[in-house]
Amino acid sequence: MPRASHSTLADPALDAAALLRRLGFFGLFVVLPVLAQVARRASVILAPIAVILLIIASVIDRRQRPVRPAARRLLTTPAFLAGMLVVLWSALSLTWTPFLGPALERLVNLAATIGLALLGYLALPDRMRSANLYLLPLGVVAGAIVAIVLGLFGAHMAPAGTEDDGALDRGLVLLILLLWPALAWLRSRRRDREALALALLVALALTVQPDATQIAALAVGAVAFAVTSHRQALGVRLTAISSAVLLAVAPLLPFLARPIGAAVFGPLAPTVLSLKSWQKVVTTDPVRLITGHGFETALRGRLVGLLPLNAPTTALFEFWYELGIVGALAAAFALYASIRRAGRDGPALVPGAMGCFAAAFTVACLSVGLTSIWWLTTVAIAAVVFVSVERGQFRTSRPKVAKLHRVIAGGG
Repeated sequence: MPRASHSTLADPALDAAALLRRLGFFGLFVVLPVLAQVARRASVILAPIAVILLIIASVIDRRQRPVRPAARRLLTTPAFLAGMLVVLWSALSLTWTPFLGPALERLVNLAATIGLALLGYLALPDRMRSANLYLLPLGVVAGAIVAIVLGLFGAHMAPAGTEDDGALDRGLVLLILLLWPALAWLRSRRRDREALALALLVALALTVQPDATQIAALAVGAVAFAVTSHRQALGVRLTAISSAVLLAVAPLLPFLARPIGAAVFGPLAPTVLSLKSWQKVVTTDPVRLITGHGFETALRGRLVGLLPLNAPTTALFEFWYELGIVGALAAAFALYASIRRAGRDGPALVPGAMGCFAAAFTVACLSVGLTSIWWLTTVAIAAVVFVSVERGQFRTSRPKVAKLHRVIAGGG
């Protein structure tokens, strides 16, 4: 009886790496979208665990791209360098922030989140298996169903005011961001009907417990997706320019938006009063528009009276208030360069990438502050997921294999 050759035997180490990678992606693509609907800190806890599993798998089977060239390409891109300038300016602002301790702690958390995203990026395999990527739409479906059930029956399932009260809002934001890479993957596999059904299911989840920010984010993302699908270059250009310009000229927005808001909603509407507070901040100390007030001052300043309690809690306001013109313009350039760079990779994925950028920027403009760790982690997760989908856009050389079989069958 002939012995089996060594090459045909299964390698236990490779099997273990494949299992760990599958568990990592299952946690990132399926478990996280579901648990994020019920646990406020799900993304902060589960994302590092999933990334660690991916790192261990890559150490075992070395299926990731060579780390040094990949890291060099990433670290020398204009978008990354501009983002690092924002981080360095945030660190420098510790010298004039009035809340050194909390600011330092938040900066460490920010660095850890960036490090998590980088490690996840470097640990991804060079070629993603379709079986792993199909977990992504499955997880979005499962998360949307859980969100619908909680929206309909959540009041009867758990008392209000519990520790995880408000988790559903964060979970829905995660679903909105993960929807776009899931759509991009399905459409790249010509599963347009499944993609449409997935989008409608997520939209239904948002209507069960309506929130203006979430609905606006989905709507703006859908517009960016549609425009980019119709005319790709136009969609990328509009998304990049509009996002960067809004961030760059943010101090002018309250002066333009407040009269419109007062005419539509009345001068005493909460949003109009919040814009009035923003106007007062800009005009009271215009010199601070250059340096900013320092990292973490927007949140802590409300507690001690440095800021009005109804001052905006959005990234547009907090970038300028905390980091001034240096941080805000560096962030605007990083955003612009990132969107333009995403518009050059994988034409089939570009509409989904623009939808994700537009939706995330809408959330940041309307409701999320600058340094909320759950939000930064959510954005990092979306970035890693999109890179995973991009790594799945390869084609095997099936025609060559078929030709080889014909040659063999024909005797050479």
